[in-house]
Amino acid sequence: MSLASPPDSSTPATATAHPHRRTKRWIEEWNPEDEAFWESGGSRIARRNLIWSIFSEHLGFSVWLIWSVSSAFLVAQGFDFTPQQLFFMVAIPNLIGSLLRVPYTLMVGKIGGRNWTMVSASLLLVPTLTFAWAVTNPSTPYWAFCLIAATAGLGGGNFSSSMANINFFYPASKKGAALGLNAAGGNVGVAFIQFFLPILVGGAGIFGIVKASDGGIHLERAAWVYAGLAVVATLAAYFFMDNLGTAKTDTKSQLAVLKKKQTWIMAFLYVGTFGSFIGYSAAMPLLIKINFWVPEPAPLGTGVFFAYYAFLGALVGSFTRPFGGWLADKYGGARITLISFAGLITFTAAVLWTLTQLTPNPNKEVAIAADNEAWFPLFLAFFLLVFAFTGIGNGSVYKMIPAVFRTEASRVGEPGSPERASALAGATKRASAAIGIIGAAGALGGFLIPITFASPFISAPMEATKIAFFIFTAFYVVCAVVTWAVYLRTPHPARAHVSYAKAGI
Repeated sequence: MSLASPPDSSTPATATAHPHRRTKRWIEEWNPEDEAFWESGGSRIARRNLIWSIFSEHLGFSVWLIWSVSSAFLVAQGFDFTPQQLFFMVAIPNLIGSLLRVPYTLMVGKIGGRNWTMVSASLLLVPTLTFAWAVTNPSTPYWAFCLIAATAGLGGGNFSSSMANINFFYPASKKGAALGLNAAGGNVGVAFIQFFLPILVGGAGIFGIVKASDGGIHLERAAWVYAGLAVVATLAAYFFMDNLGTAKTDTKSQLAVLKKKQTWIMAFLYVGTFGSFIGYSAAMPLLIKINFWVPEPAPLGTGVFFAYYAFLGALVGSFTRPFGGWLADKYGGARITLISFAGLITFTAAVLWTLTQLTPNPNKEVAIAADNEAWFPLFLAFFLLVFAFTGIGNGSVYKMIPAVFRTEASRVGEPGSPERASALAGATKRASAAIGIIGAAGALGGFLIPITFASPFISAPMEATKIAFFIFTAFYVVCAVVTWAVYLRTPHPARAHVSYAKAGI
């Protein structure tokens, strides 16, 4: 099917208006696999929706992780919280964000991608405006901070709905690039907020080029900026995005993937990759502050000032994600996933080794901060390599998901049979549904990692950090074994017909 005439930037290509959808922003006929349709205007509409989807998702990730770096400034603004309290606070948004990913995915088919982008962007006003109120009110109790931090999880759901929406706009041959850009744009939001928030609030950034404000820290400034951007994203979705009438979802069939064993195996692996990326991103500013910095003399203290380096991990992990997808295309997703876990094992153990060289920081002795500072370059280098392998693993696991479901479908019936054709046709839908579930499960790692660092049963932050990295290293060993055993191990000849290794996943 081709378009009668190329659509302009404001009017989508549509043949007929749905009688129950009276807005002009609904497109009732959409067939990107038709080359004539795509070339005559479909690609332009898809690209316009992708651009504003990236902007909205980027904003969602930024708000989702706003507490990751702002929590490290709370003490400077006059709030007295322990390291355990701060780690718990930065973990809460990740828990809520992971739980919201499934319903956010389903909402695209229920009310339309444009409409849901408007809703999800406007919801970001809740965490930003309540953040502004809390940090300017010295009497705000800790429990209120936790509730407000939980609302930041609204930004975490944006990834799944944004990916589900853009998936419908592009043909199969172009989905990888479009979804890769969409995902990377969101992930970079983590680095963006961690880089610019210290500058916005009067801390310091850009490796000291920007100096700390003489008037002290003002966290509310960042909240007002992001509240304004949420309004911009809402208006941009209203004016420039479209709903697809063809993007229908069957909730019952989507949730059927919960019964598939492969859904949960892939979710387990994604906890190790994306869960590590988002969890370490949330925890890194506090880890640097607790172990390498003391607050005297003000305003920047002594040792390593966390604001200069907090964003680097998320930046590295964001940029290596597309590289992981490219490697998976070239060499197979399972092989690259196994390599990523080998890298995580190696460099997480290396981070743990550097921590054993440090002297526990009582947050007041300048000499100890100086001694620990000498180990910081190694700590940072090893930690950035950890982030690099989380990004590579994120890309390769996402490559594996459709391959696994396609392989299972290829075992149905005989080659060329209607049963096989039907199974292969349904594999794409099942893979799309599984991505939402797997993404939600994976994001739970972003909650578990800061919680492990908080370890309420351990009073010394340094010991809690060491134990946490030991647990993470052991977990990556299990992930590597699962990857090899399920997807790469050569099976017994009698089981060769169900081998994933033979399929080259």
